[in-house]
Formats: sequence, structure tokens, C-alpha cells
Amino acid sequence: MTGTRSKMDDFSFCKLEIFLPESHLEPLVQALRQVDAGHIGQYDSCMSLSPVTSCWRPLAGASPYLGTVGEVCTQPELKMEVTIRRDAVEETLASIRAAHPYEEPVINVIPLWRTGL
Repeated sequence: MTGTRSKMDDFSFCKLEIFLPESHLEPLVQALRQVDAGHIGQYDSCMSLSPVTSCWRPLAGASPYLGTVGEVCTQPELKMEVTIRRDAVEETLASIRAAHPYEEPVINVIPLWRTGL
């Protein structure tokens, strides 16, 4: 296949969207640095942060970091966006989960088409 692109080459990178309480921003940034997430060319630690308002209701059996079982909780959070190599997804997710305070962290993995990093 010399000279041809694989369809998987079109999706060599992913964007992660991670929702977290602001209190855990620095531990999460450190966890991402340890796995080289957000490395773009001659820069590292490249990420974007946006304030969001999140809503959830812990169900029976949950052990929520924030909120009360059975009650809808609405809290300010941060949405972090960071680009990673597709082959680093599992390692990066493990690192995030180790640093994230939530029992069920919301982490969206979005394939990026032909990102020229």
C-alpha cells in the first residue's frame, strides 16, 4: 500500500471532552501531562477550558462526589478539551479516571478527521 492512505490514518487523533469540578483542575492537568495529552508540534499542555452548568441525579446505589441520591443536582463545572493520539486513548482514559473525583466521570472521545498535527 505504498503511497496510499489507510482510512484509519484519517482518524489518527481524538478530542477528549472532560467535565470536572474546578477544584480538580490542577490534578487533572498533571495527569494529562504525564501521558503527553495535548502535545501539538513544539507545544505541550495544549487544552481549552470552558465554564458549563451540569445537571445530574444520583440514583440508588450511587456514591456521588456532589449531590444527594434521588435529588437533581445542578452545579458549575469546567469542560476541558484536549487532543490526543488515537493510540493513546486507553492510557489517557486510565490517567483521567485516576485523577478525577467523580464515580462516573463524563469523558467524550471524539475522532478527529485528518487533523494535521
